[in-house]
Amino acid sequence: MTKNATNTLMMVRPVAFTLNEQTAVDNFYQKKGTSEQNAQKLAGEEFDGFVKNLRAQGVLVEVLEDTLKPHTPDSIFPNNWISMHEDGRIALYPMKAENRRLERRPDIFDELKRRGYKIGSTVDYTSSESEDIFLEGTGSMVLDHDAKIAYLAKSQRADEGLFRIFCTDFDYTPVVFTAYQNTPDGIGKIYHTNVMMCVTDKYVLVCLDTIHDSIERAGVETAIRNSGKQVLEISVAQKSNFAGNMLLVKGTANQLILVMSSSAYSSLTAEQIDFIQQYHTILHSDLHTIETLGGGSARCMLAEIYLTKTA
Repeated sequence: MTKNATNTLMMVRPVAFTLNEQTAVDNFYQKKGTSEQNAQKLAGEEFDGFVKNLRAQGVLVEVLEDTLKPHTPDSIFPNNWISMHEDGRIALYPMKAENRRLERRPDIFDELKRRGYKIGSTVDYTSSESEDIFLEGTGSMVLDHDAKIAYLAKSQRADEGLFRIFCTDFDYTPVVFTAYQNTPDGIGKIYHTNVMMCVTDKYVLVCLDTIHDSIERAGVETAIRNSGKQVLEISVAQKSNFAGNMLLVKGTANQLILVMSSSAYSSLTAEQIDFIQQYHTILHSDLHTIETLGGGSARCMLAEIYLTKTA
């Protein structure tokens, strides 16, 4: 059975969801000027609907509650600050936005332990924030746990040097490239790798057109194919509808489910859907408010738990 999917996810229910001005400076998926009226109510409904859909497929979702103080408008995206590994280690990551650093709450670890999860040592990279060096978890990195390959699109939130340290610490082979997108100021770097690629057990869904350097693009394709996986290419327009922001999970009886937003699903062609359904069940959920104001989608909301559960 693939290690690129877990049956257990951590999600953080928001209490004061809104557009985060600190992240909007380089997350061009956030729509500035969008009305934020009823944002918390709408995001809360989308969150609860997403959890319900996942649980209906047999996915174990550990929901934790955000707190009103300190105000953390992006707490709904926990995969950026923590990853939880099958050897019991957890990794904590340095965040570019200062208000996002407040999402790293010790009481979350205490609650996971109370729910029976065995946490061993902590690998803490957060001291690099003092040097303005950032690596925002499995937003900045896309991990192939089967092939032990880690993909990184370099950006202000994805430092190559720290990424290579992570790869040494956790025994991944690094694949580094630069991916681009249109911004109001012209061509800029994509802020998170997981908006343009998703690794499954059978294929890697990727927007190769964002990798402008032909050598780097060929290197990514070669790494994917050498890992025994097929390439499922998506367009720039599909990426802009969060079609790259998907995650493979396990449901009832280890059924493999590809999770995405409804906007991502609607952007796929019939041929792409047929390709995916050869291997995986598709689950999609309406995340419109979260995507519009938060600039993140389904994958960003899901922190995989690979820890052993003892009770």
